[in-house]
Amino acid sequence: MSEHLHVEGVTSGYDGKVAIENITLDVEAGSLTALLGANGAGKSTLMKSIAGLIVPFSGSIRFEGREMAGKDARRLVEQGVSYVPEGRAMARALSVKENLLLGGMTRSRAENRIQMELVLSLFPEIAERLGSPAWQLSGGQQQMLAIGRALMSSPRLLLLDEPSLGLAPLLVKRVFERLEELRRTGLTILLVEQNYWITMKIADCAYFMRSGRIVGRKDGAEMRQAGGLDDILAAYLGTSTQKADAS
Repeated sequence: MSEHLHVEGVTSGYDGKVAIENITLDVEAGSLTALLGANGAGKSTLMKSIAGLIVPFSGSIRFEGREMAGKDARRLVEQGVSYVPEGRAMARALSVKENLLLGGMTRSRAENRIQMELVLSLFPEIAERLGSPAWQLSGGQQQMLAIGRALMSSPRLLLLDEPSLGLAPLLVKRVFERLEELRRTGLTILLVEQNYWITMKIADCAYFMRSGRIVGRKDGAEMRQAGGLDDILAAYLGTSTQKADAS
């Protein structure tokens, strides 16, 4: 695999205050790369900086060789980057179909028709609810809708912020099964999560964040070695699988 996303020396934050500092990471094409850390580590700030919702104070963010830092989110969507924020951010009063079409607003009607067929085949749970308002969906269905909406723009890079948040374990399993399916299509995914165990099962590699900095990186195979996860989490995050599963 080749480098798809390269973040180099990024410092970013809010109202002039630094939240993340000197962040450097690489995401290879076709990989699922995880960004792990406790609340307040700076994961969402980094994702928003990549997605064009925050302008970094310094550093470079390159996607497919082109500079992204400072470009607005709509322009990045047009260039193949989609972001699913923490909490899903549904247009709750709109129907499932209307929410999906919002995600495809930069595409033609014909492109939207084709892409919606693909999205609904991936998420049959929402295919049966196209006319229902988004607020009537279950938490798991809302998360599937949020991911489906992001896929409507035919992205090459999908940014996912805490897709398991607030979901029951069975629904988390279903959502992550779909992420594996997406990864197999060649889509590049950068995933923020606090559910370390299920993330370790599917990630090609993981970066660990603490106090606004990257403190380590591990390959997926290394993370999945017997007994390795507790040691990794203790070393990088000061936690363990037992603590992580309880959070």
